[in-house]
Amino acid sequence: MELARVTAKGQATIPKRIREAAHIREGDMLAFELDSNNRIIIKRIDSPIDAELSAVQETLSEWSSLQDEEAWRGL
Repeated sequence: MELARVTAKGQATIPKRIREAAHIREGDMLAFELDSNNRIIIKRIDSPIDAELSAVQETLSEWSSLQDEEAWRGL
């Protein structure tokens, strides 16, 4: 068993041995689930569609200004 402390911002470092065994690299997407026994399940998302979605999401930032929010609010 590996331990990690949670910071004030809710962050924890995944221990190196676990990262290496799960092939987790910088920039990887992780999914978090809570099972019926209140156990946290962390899964590395290994899908090319995630890379595509991330690329699209980065281009959408031009549509997230206060003016855009006001313009689209009533729709």
